[in-house]
Amino acid sequence: MRVELQHVSKSFRHNGQTVEVLHDINLTVAPGEFVCLLGPTGCGKSTIVNLVAGLETPNAGTILVDGRPIAGPGPRRVVVFQDAALFPWLTVLGNVEFGLRMARVPKTERHTAAMAYIKLVHLSKFAHAYPHQLSGGMRQRAAIARALVMQPDILLMDEPFGALDAQTRAVLQEELLEIWRRTGCSILFVTHNIREATGLADRVYVISSRPGRIRHVEPISTPRPRHAENPSLVECQRKILGVLEEEIEKVMRDELGESIHIAHDQAGPNRLREMHS
Repeated sequence: MRVELQHVSKSFRHNGQTVEVLHDINLTVAPGEFVCLLGPTGCGKSTIVNLVAGLETPNAGTILVDGRPIAGPGPRRVVVFQDAALFPWLTVLGNVEFGLRMARVPKTERHTAAMAYIKLVHLSKFAHAYPHQLSGGMRQRAAIARALVMQPDILLMDEPFGALDAQTRAVLQEELLEIWRRTGCSILFVTHNIREATGLADRVYVISSRPGRIRHVEPISTPRPRHAENPSLVECQRKILGVLEEEIEKVMRDELGESIHIAHDQAGPNRLREMHS
């Protein structure tokens, strides 16, 4: 599935005022491509995901899927959020089967399909466990299985590992790459983490501070499996970090005024690097 955003802008009403969140976004996800969105908090990354999912509509511009305008949500585009959002009254199996049940897939067929994807995310032993009995990483695995069982052409992931500890996050990153290789679906992945973006993506779009614009596009050609200390990967991270530092300073300047210059001079550039390591 090929996704294209052409000159897309999006505004919301807040406290009686119109707030522009995205401005003139041009972005492409090619079939089978892994694309990451990176940028400061509030820059509109999640809004892009919601627009591609069909959960929201742009105020201007066009969003195309395989050359056709998006008319709303569809089973070919599935979202995984930071909060796994599992139904607490259903088991892992029940949660993974849910979409198929809504699509009126016969019981035996949906059970077989659900178990196949539960196995893919290494939760076979927990198929009959409830969400409260699972760790955070296991809940995210279940959420990914629930998305994949619908056999989407594009998986939209909004900071799915953001709330996890570093070790669990690293494991799920590797598992996601393996799932991506097996399924061949496209992935649009939102993150705040530079290392995560460069470790996963074929391309990284850096979004500016609000209103969000495409500030920089960084292709990542480093062969997989990738190691953080690889010189080519480090160079990609350096370029992205330079762009992000400028955007973060803009956000802080808007919030704090001129005092940000004093604070930045005292803290030095390493402070911003620490925020995105």
